This record gives sequence, C-alpha cells and structure tokens, in this order.
Amino acid sequence: MAGRIVVGVDGSAPATAAVEWAADDARRRNLGLRLVHVCEQWPHAVGGTKYCAGALEAAADRARRIAPGADIVTDLLAGNVIEDLVRESRTADSTVLGSRGLGGFSGMVLGSVGMGVAGHGAGPVVIVRGAGPVHGRVLVGYDGSEHSDAAMRYAFEQARARKAQLHVVYAWEMPILSPYASAYSNLVEEAFEEESRKARERVVPWREKNPDVECIDEGLCEHPAAALIRASESADLVVVGTRGMGGFASAVLGSVSHAVLHHVHCPVAVVRPREEES
Repeated sequence: MAGRIVVGVDGSAPATAAVEWAADDARRRNLGLRLVHVCEQWPHAVGGTKYCAGALEAAADRARRIAPGADIVTDLLAGNVIEDLVRESRTADSTVLGSRGLGGFSGMVLGSVGMGVAGHGAGPVVIVRGAGPVHGRVLVGYDGSEHSDAAMRYAFEQARARKAQLHVVYAWEMPILSPYASAYSNLVEEAFEEESRKARERVVPWREKNPDVECIDEGLCEHPAAALIRASESADLVVVGTRGMGGFASAVLGSVSHAVLHHVHCPVAVVRPREEES
C-alpha cells in the first residue's frame, strides 16, 4: 500500500529506536515518514505541549540524519494514544512503535500501547526494541492462512529492500503419546511429513513470484511460537500474522503472535490483512 510510514513518538529510548528503524526503512523503500506524538499524559499541564513538541522535533532531526532525502512530516495530536495510532495505521504503509513508552514499567517487555496497536492496527505494525547485530535475514511464520499471506507479502518486501535472505518457518506441535502408544508413532511421523509437504507446496508460488529474493523454508516439529522465537536469534526482523489457522475469529492477536511479541528481542512486524476491519 502506498503511503507514509507512521511512527509513534514520545521521547523515550524505545521510541527513539523506533524512529531510527522507521527512518532506515523509509530510506530503503523510498517512502515518506510521518512522526506522530499524541500528547495524552499532560493535556492541560503547563509545559506539557512544549515538551511534546520538543520531543517531536528531536525525533524529526534524528530521522533526517538517517534518511536525508525522505519526505518527513510531523504532527502533534491530543487524544487517546492507542485510538489515534490505530486510526493513523489505516492510511499508513506501516506503523512503527517502540516496545514501551514513558509510562511503561522498566521490567515490561512490551507496553500497553504496543500491544493495543499491534492488536487493532491495520496493515503491518512493527514493534522495535533497539538496535542489534545485522544478520541479513528476515524470518516469517507461515501456515497458509489469510493472515500469514499478508505477513508473507510484507516479509518479501522487507527482504527485497534489505537484500536479505527470507527464512520461511512452518511448524506443528505433535501430540504427546503414551509410551504404550508406540504403534501410533509411525502415523504421527507420516502426518508430519504430509503437513511438511503441503507447506512446501504453499511456499512454491511465493518463490516463483519473487525470484529476486533468496528464500529458504523449514518445517519443524514443535510449537510455532517456540520455533519462531528460537529462529529469531539470527534474524533482523520477524514477521507474523495477527492470527493463524487456529485462531478464533474474535481474537485480536493469536497465541503465536502474542508470544513472539513478548519473547523475541529483534523487531517484530505483526501484519493484519488490509481488507479486515481493524
């Protein structure tokens, strides 16, 4: 989707990391950048608006240094930060946030704003925790669902822009059998092989449509969240859908995306299909 990358700004260190990530992404993908500060904490306090404006301008200066040619705009809003950022996401290419803001507890991995926007935002919502080593690899979880299709599109776009390898992971957790159920072990193994074959076949059209991106795929016999968390140790970005085939229609975030958001320490993109109501 054409549009600017929207970044939530509040002057915190995680928000600064989000600005840096988004500016780098804007530079790579030749997109504009929209920096938004929702002045929710001090709506009527003396000096509150001045602080918000200062934090916004400092973020813009930082973004200009990273992406000097990008079209960068800023906006100071007053309202509810989650509601405003969810609304912004509907016309954005993607929405980028730090893992937690000024109001977050230091021990929390992910703040309420990040969780709220990731759960209700439209399109890709990227949660950034800080800079790490560059591995040249984008990781995506794929199960063939509509949500994972949206994740795959964004993952290929990111891998192409980064000139990185795309690593597609599909995983299933097999049932734990009693020691006396050895007769079923062959059936379980056959079921896993069949699921792996189907998953590999689902990846083939993606690889054919994107021949310029190096793409590898891997089937694993473990919980999908555990597989992605482990594989993320050598990834620059993890991409997941908001929920997969096992998700309830009413759930805003599935168990896999929820676990990845809380346990993966590289940037995570949670992608909701655009046509779905936010």
